[in-house]
Amino acid sequence: MYKSKKILLLGSGELGKEVIIEAQRMGLETVAVDRYEHAPAMQVAHRSYCMDMLDAVRVREVIEMEKPDLIVPEIEAIATSELVKLEEEGFRVIPTARAAKLTMDREGIRRLAAETLKLPTAKYEFADTYEEFVAGAKKIGFPCVIKPLMSSSGKGQSVCRTEQQLEECWSIAMEGGRVQNGRVIIEEFITFESEITLLTVRAVNGTMFCAPIGHIQKDGDYIESWQPHHMTDAQIEDAKKIAKAITDELGGFGIFGVELFLAQDKVYFSEVSPRPHDTGLVTLVTQNLSEFALHVRAILGFPIPEITQLSPGASRPLKAKTEANDYTVTGLEEALAIPNTQVRVFGKPVTKVGRRIAVALSTANTVEQARENAGQALDKLQATEL
Repeated sequence: MYKSKKILLLGSGELGKEVIIEAQRMGLETVAVDRYEHAPAMQVAHRSYCMDMLDAVRVREVIEMEKPDLIVPEIEAIATSELVKLEEEGFRVIPTARAAKLTMDREGIRRLAAETLKLPTAKYEFADTYEEFVAGAKKIGFPCVIKPLMSSSGKGQSVCRTEQQLEECWSIAMEGGRVQNGRVIIEEFITFESEITLLTVRAVNGTMFCAPIGHIQKDGDYIESWQPHHMTDAQIEDAKKIAKAITDELGGFGIFGVELFLAQDKVYFSEVSPRPHDTGLVTLVTQNLSEFALHVRAILGFPIPEITQLSPGASRPLKAKTEANDYTVTGLEEALAIPNTQVRVFGKPVTKVGRRIAVALSTANTVEQARENAGQALDKLQATEL
């Protein structure tokens, strides 16, 4: 009988689904966990569990029962303190339990980057109460960026442009945080030319970088990404130095999504995710190895000889405009008629306003044409309630 290693995925959305598929290509036994039934990765995993991943007792129960070779966090909202204990007991957490814990907490990762590693970042303040929040915003100045300490996919983020918006921005942060502890980060609003994701891979044969991915975000959630993003040689060198410093400190093997701001004077560190990044969906069509294939190879301890950009490309996610328990994605035939275009439908069981449910992926001879093609494909797609 064929015997394989077992991977347990904590978080089973569209990114996790691609990780599971790549893991199965390597012959792994796969287990998917999420807080709702029929999550995308659950649909392709060998087994699945539905539970609150912030419940430390339940997380431990499932892990002790399954005894996975690799525990792979795919979202921030996990009982990371329990992962630290499990790692101390001999379980292997990807990339490390410390990395999962630090990057779930914006305060921890920001202090590590700015105060320990001395990386260039926006100025920042933290606040536990509304009064501290108002004081912090006034100290940073307007406009400023408000984020709950623990959230994902841009939930709870906003730009506060005047004192009159303070109460509204505080409410947005409180509603969007995954963990309702009331603590927020207030950041200086940096005037940047562009923002990028530098996918950084730590593997057995060293640290490697994918071509930079440009992206546009709205309310903290990405609405378009493209690869490669044009950067000067000096910017690329600075970006790689920053990415290597933060990922070396976090340690372990796997892919990291390092978010950076490109300004006229310098490259600023923004955030890092120790897992595949949503803007990296574009690598499904642009590289010899997608970010998901790179992640699985790296965490298994396999070498990665090279990362090759095969073509310029772009991605545009389809977001639901309404809530629906029964829906379908229409316009696939028209979208797929556009040259060099693919569509991935995630298969999420229900829609919510703003929820990503599919992505259009296009390649072309130039980034500009790829972006245009992906935009045209997105225009054809629609989430239609049944």
